[in-house]
Amino acid sequence: MTRQNRVTFIAVLLIVFFCAGQVLAAPIEIHWWHAMRGARGEVVDNIVKVFNDSQTEFKVIATCKGEYDEVVNAGIAALRAKKQPHILQAFEVGTQTMMLSGAIYPVYQLMKDKGYNIDWSTYLQPVLSYYMDADGNLMSMPFNSSTPVMYYNVTLFEKAGIPLLSKTDPVTWDEMGEITAKLIKSGVAGGMVTAWQSWTQVENYSAMHNLEFASKSNGYEGLDCELKINNEKQINHIARLKSWMDDKRFFYGGQKYQGPKSEFIAQNAGIYIDSISGIANLKKSIKDFKWDIAPLPVESWMKEPQNSIIGGASLWVFKGYKDKDYEGVAAFMNHLARTDMQILWHKETGYFPITINAYEQLKADGYYEEFPYQEVGVKQLTRRNPTKISRGLRLGYFIQIRNIINEELELVWNGSKTPKQAMDDAAARSNVKLREFEKTYKQ
Repeated sequence: MTRQNRVTFIAVLLIVFFCAGQVLAAPIEIHWWHAMRGARGEVVDNIVKVFNDSQTEFKVIATCKGEYDEVVNAGIAALRAKKQPHILQAFEVGTQTMMLSGAIYPVYQLMKDKGYNIDWSTYLQPVLSYYMDADGNLMSMPFNSSTPVMYYNVTLFEKAGIPLLSKTDPVTWDEMGEITAKLIKSGVAGGMVTAWQSWTQVENYSAMHNLEFASKSNGYEGLDCELKINNEKQINHIARLKSWMDDKRFFYGGQKYQGPKSEFIAQNAGIYIDSISGIANLKKSIKDFKWDIAPLPVESWMKEPQNSIIGGASLWVFKGYKDKDYEGVAAFMNHLARTDMQILWHKETGYFPITINAYEQLKADGYYEEFPYQEVGVKQLTRRNPTKISRGLRLGYFIQIRNIINEELELVWNGSKTPKQAMDDAAARSNVKLREFEKTYKQ
């Protein structure tokens, strides 16, 4: 072999080895911990599969870590052990804590660093604004965003001679009293149940009636805020629900959604207030009666009800990984925001499409003409420009505060406390948590 041939042979070998290395290199794993189970979890798996099949450089591994609070706790524990996932799904009440943790790679910065020039104005602003800092920068990627609505049993309504409800104009709480009374009179075991009682009956009640949930614009303008939920209107609302328990127009089905949902499916309650994302489970579970969706009730004195506020969760990116990993994280975030993925997510789960493009495409396709109930939440959320009070809540230790409110409400339902005493105590106990958070994070 001549010297020239040897050089050529070696060059070919190097190319072969290099190419083989590229082919055989394992994709970089991107770990995502989330709280999506059941029908929603199946959709998550489908979305991840589409991403993984679309390229070979990265592989997203999505792992359900339990309920929302369990996922956040798992993420905090992992962070302390320096074994955090790349992406953590945290529910909206954890926003302030995550934002001030110092452990987060802000999404707006991540996408910019990795070359994604995103026009954030093309996203649903009531959703996006919930996860922005004081300077308007997006800190986490909205993922499963929803708002509470009112599900009702059409079959039972027709049997009781109750007209079906509008999908845009809310009934008043006075009318709710009449409707639930008719349901009981027709033989239904209970009038209404509500899931997530703090979120639906206190937080959203406050927002839609433009009542302060907390001072300092619900915490957006300072850590030194205090809860204001012990106001006369909020107390009267809780007192009304308590009075309805006497004739079963309202009954308590549990703090989260499982109990109230089961009562609605079993037709023990004609009305069920829960997240718009309950659509997926109801479609799967209910085969023996017709149901529909209406906006949440409002007080008769509230002539122009404000927007409801979101629930759900967003995706937070942890610091601590190599630069190459973040290329994969950014690519996956971009994948989630694709119009086709947002349409799939909305259709299969009921959660909002977070981009205006996806929402407009759904309308153009006639989707809401075929399934008008699926648009009730979007219209309720966007029916009016948010005020400083109705744009959302930004409170430290909000997970614990929501638990406190739930505990105090339960003491009303079981007759241990009056509504006023419970709301006073909920505010006082929560303010202790707020001061603890302020002491920890105030700079």
